[in-house]
Amino acid sequence: MVFFRNQEPILNRNTTLKTMIALTGATGQLGHLTLDSLLAAGTPAASVAALVRQPAKAADIAARGVHVRTADYDKLALLDAALDGVEKLLLIASSEIGRRFAQHRNVIEAARRQRVQLVVFTSLLHADTSPLDLAPEYRETEQFLKASGLPYVILRNGWYTENYTASVPAALALGAFYGSAGEGRISSAARADFAAAAARALAGAVPAGRTLELAGDSAYTLAELAAEISRQTGKTIPYHNLPQADYRAALLNAGLPEPLASGLANWDVGASHGALFDDGHQLSGLIGRPTTPLAESIRQALAKKV
Repeated sequence: MVFFRNQEPILNRNTTLKTMIALTGATGQLGHLTLDSLLAAGTPAASVAALVRQPAKAADIAARGVHVRTADYDKLALLDAALDGVEKLLLIASSEIGRRFAQHRNVIEAARRQRVQLVVFTSLLHADTSPLDLAPEYRETEQFLKASGLPYVILRNGWYTENYTASVPAALALGAFYGSAGEGRISSAARADFAAAAARALAGAVPAGRTLELAGDSAYTLAELAAEISRQTGKTIPYHNLPQADYRAALLNAGLPEPLASGLANWDVGASHGALFDDGHQLSGLIGRPTTPLAESIRQALAKKV
């Protein structure tokens, strides 16, 4: 027998009892941290499925008792098999800029075919109004997910503090921190904070149909970030604000690939216009604790350098 929803046929068939929580991109940084948060909160490992492109890279995950399933955003048959028996799905945004929406659509369509009961999607802060060139693919995904008929939660993630603290070693080597963000205030949070939020959403802490704007409790300028690096190292590390083209050129000279160099320069300019600022405190409200302070993230970055 066939039922119709949104003009598309759905087969009425017996399916595996849906008890699983699945995570795409489980070997990535956000996915791995979300998995840690789920297990730390008491979610049984046997009820979690890690969806990965290369299972060989997930040996540490499998060793924890988590199911490892092969999945690929571009391969529909693999997605259908990977989502069999899945009740809740964390769809972590693809990293392939320009192909994200098509890949997200594939996952959402597979989730619909497999009757997943909740899709949690990691979107972009203020995706509906953001001036960042990243925003359109997130907007398209949000619209498609809402139109799919699937229960959903959208987590609009702000900037990871690690996006900036990754440049701490270079700043120390060059004696300055470079960027194009001007006086723009950045409400970033540690990647682990966003992972904790995703785990909470999967645990049912957010009602279906909600969209949350997730950002750090405190905002800073890149000049303030440079001042904190200076304070912790005892070295004078000023912030040098460059025109977008000059910052892009500097990143290219440092060996970054052109798409990334152009993206970083563009996103910094977006930050100068407020694209990375939010003071709603929805992230700390969801995870039940303050977000990780900038000073702590810098301390961790410096510890890794040593």
